[in-house]
Amino acid sequence: MASRVPFYFVDVFATGPLTGNPLSLVPDADGLDEAQMRAMAREFNQSETTFLLRSSLPRATVRLRSFTPAGAEVGGAGHNALGAWLWLEAAGRLASAAAGRGLRQEIAGQVLPVEVVREAGQPAVVWMDQSPPVFGGVAGDRGQLAACLGLNERDLLLRQDAQVVSTGAGHLLVPVRDRGAVDRAVPDPARLVPALRQVGAEGCYLYSPDPVDAAGAVAYARFFNPAMGIAEDPATGTAAGPLAARLVAAGTVPDESTVVIEQGHALGRPSRIAVSVRGQRVRIGGSGLVVAEGTLTV
Repeated sequence: MASRVPFYFVDVFATGPLTGNPLSLVPDADGLDEAQMRAMAREFNQSETTFLLRSSLPRATVRLRSFTPAGAEVGGAGHNALGAWLWLEAAGRLASAAAGRGLRQEIAGQVLPVEVVREAGQPAVVWMDQSPPVFGGVAGDRGQLAACLGLNERDLLLRQDAQVVSTGAGHLLVPVRDRGAVDRAVPDPARLVPALRQVGAEGCYLYSPDPVDAAGAVAYARFFNPAMGIAEDPATGTAAGPLAARLVAAGTVPDESTVVIEQGHALGRPSRIAVSVRGQRVRIGGSGLVVAEGTLTV
């Protein structure tokens, strides 16, 4: 028997419609099974589709499950989760939450704090805790890595290794000389996927300390995750968090800082991801808006 399932599109890390990272969102999804969720994610064909469910762990306000178009389930608190909270706020589902605090989300077996900041006349801003940073493997063959990305070895920054860092999802952070090199990258999925697996990474975050807004941002980035069915993502919170943690660990930016990572310019969807690092506590923040709604026959 067919049923009609409501869905929404949310532009995340966006200041206006058709910018930032689009998320397809399905609320009240407890009646769907996993096969249906995967099929719907393929149908929407966004980098991620998030399903809102009743929590299964104590103290969690809501449970989130997110899938890529390839049907792969992803963990970590990134645009997939931030967009869900923006929708909950816009839908009036958080009206009883005093000052937007005391909220918690269940993702991949973890319960993580969330804060919704409301100021009169301004769009709501969501801040979400990620897991404490874990610094992992280093990509040793610089020439091979550059070739995987369609770059020359001289495009990579000297004396800075490409390293896997995780705040919920482990991505290989690859520093290059300037944003021109970031924009020139043309990854070869057949070579990049095994190179990422070799160092225990899920995706690849290519970045440069050469942002468009030099006064307001610290890095300019692109994200590739072909193994999960994401050719390129316009705004990746699960990679921006690790990058900010790495910059703090390297002394590039001081601890107890809030920084901005630029992403999405190469896709025509400029995004600004705010990241706060306080020791082992990493939080990502941003705003956005609901831009579409409809129903899908399942």
